[in-house]
Amino acid sequence: MQQKKFYITTPIYYVNDVPHIGHAYTTIAADVAARYQRLEGADVFFLTGTDEHGQKVQQAADEFGVSPQEHVDKLHQRFKELWVRLNISNNDFIRTTEERHKKLVRDILRQLHSKDEIYRDSYEGWYCTPCERFWTEKDLAEGNCPECQRKVDKIKEHNYFFRMKKYQRWLVEKIKNDPHFILPASRKNEVLGFLEKPLEDLCISRPKSRLAWGIPLPFDEDYVTYVWFDALINYISIHGSLDDIKTSKFWPADHNMVGKDILTTHAVYWSTMLKAIGLEPPKNIFAHGWWTVNGQKMSKSLQNVVEPNQLIDQFGVDVIRYFLLREVPFGLDGDFSHKALIGRLNSDLANNLGNLLNRTVNMMKKYCGGIIPVPATVAAEDNSLTEKSAEVIAEVRKLYNELAYNKILQKIWELVDATNQYIDKTGPWNLAKTDAGNERLKTVMYNSAESLRVLGILLNPFMPQSTESLMKQLGVATAIEEQGMNSIDKWGGLKSGSQTQKANPLFPRIEDKQAEKILAEISAPKKDAAHQITIDEFMKMELRTGKIMAAEKVKKSKKLIQLKIDIGTETRQVLAGISASYEPADLVGRTVIIVANLKPAKLMGIESQGMVLAAGDGDTIMLAGFDQEPGQGIRVR
Repeated sequence: MQQKKFYITTPIYYVNDVPHIGHAYTTIAADVAARYQRLEGADVFFLTGTDEHGQKVQQAADEFGVSPQEHVDKLHQRFKELWVRLNISNNDFIRTTEERHKKLVRDILRQLHSKDEIYRDSYEGWYCTPCERFWTEKDLAEGNCPECQRKVDKIKEHNYFFRMKKYQRWLVEKIKNDPHFILPASRKNEVLGFLEKPLEDLCISRPKSRLAWGIPLPFDEDYVTYVWFDALINYISIHGSLDDIKTSKFWPADHNMVGKDILTTHAVYWSTMLKAIGLEPPKNIFAHGWWTVNGQKMSKSLQNVVEPNQLIDQFGVDVIRYFLLREVPFGLDGDFSHKALIGRLNSDLANNLGNLLNRTVNMMKKYCGGIIPVPATVAAEDNSLTEKSAEVIAEVRKLYNELAYNKILQKIWELVDATNQYIDKTGPWNLAKTDAGNERLKTVMYNSAESLRVLGILLNPFMPQSTESLMKQLGVATAIEEQGMNSIDKWGGLKSGSQTQKANPLFPRIEDKQAEKILAEISAPKKDAAHQITIDEFMKMELRTGKIMAAEKVKKSKKLIQLKIDIGTETRQVLAGISASYEPADLVGRTVIIVANLKPAKLMGIESQGMVLAAGDGDTIMLAGFDQEPGQGIRVR
């Protein structure tokens, strides 16, 4: 039988963003689907990456005094490092600044232009810089961008357009006739509602005079490609040339997984782009919801942005993976709270699953010398457990087709509960008291361990580290992916004679006092929060070295010295209140650090074009300096 192919993608994350719980949520969800398909024996390709072009990247790089390429080379690592910590099993990581991506974007543009799918025209509209998007007058919300509610600017210029509106009728019919194309169903209705209005052609260029950081159009080097047209092509650019993609086993994708805020760009822009270049759209675009925090939208100003690395440090990676996909139905909005997370950890993971493993391994050691026994007599309770296992496995397989993660976990926990009840009902501690009971005990202990093996495989996509530990405790040496889903299709895959191993609890409970401490620390007002700045805010300061070329005291001032400072590109006039500690003649030739992008201010009627950095202790002031001579105009970091 031919091996099944499975291709799943996350959106590519905007490189200027700091990775947060929303990014983690999407990527973990995709990872679980990829891991499950590998267990089913599929040939899986799982893609994630970063979106690295556009105006916001160029602006940020300018503020930091680095090139856009240097900027993105540094920032994309934050996502790569987090995916390693979250145990993400992606096959590739695409960056839109890579040559393989840029080449395909230009090839597609060239082909569409030659087929008259792209044309040049003048355009006048309202432009939102943060969203990098044009809007018509009717789209605006009280004069502002309808997406981010920020100010928009009126722009008139020549640009290039993709004939998107010619595919509107095709797209509407595609969505209506394919119930799986857009999920969940509520999102499908949103897109159809959007398509009730006539589509406009899509502006796919930006003039280099306004934006230089992007992929140049192959037919007009004075323009770069609109970031969304560029970014969407990432899903196919990892597969080679356009001809390669048309014969690729991994296209169309099984799932394009996105947040609900970018559903329109994927369902409309991406689908029509693919139609124009002769490719099938993805089989499914799944738009999940957003996370709030204790009922509030995540916001830097509210200091409630949930940082995944901190959660991993506090609770462990598998606890986070489990909680995010168990707490709310995938597709709906969810509310994150540390209290709910602790509750799930204690009840589901520590008390139920963790306790089941712990009691089974302990009894195996006590009654069977730590060796998995050969099952003997079979009773009605055994048949009920094996039937429950088969029912859960079948239902889990169906639910993966819907990406119904919370329902999958609910179903798996039915087997956790059934196994705990099986042990309580059969009472191994009573069976061990008699010779007749000892034969029955072997079957009970075997079935308890075999059920845990089934649970380990079912839960592996969600909690890969913990389930491998579970297998070691059961004495199973074969990796879970090698065992696969087919190993639990028939009861009895656990080898008798294997040696179990006692280990630390998989999921240590968080006791009440510890929970109270964690919650108190999280809810406590952040000290000096109003005075804290982010690294991005700090980097907005342009600190540069400069050499003092001349210095003289300011008349009628006891403190001020007027300095002429060469910063490499120009000479600045700066006033510094340092005359109590320095004589003007001693300052000439000295290298100092100045804030070069400080707004000029007048002191004693004289303009000061910067600020010199110094440390002060009472009347004593010390200029900041260097052990070695750095030269003029060097950026200080």
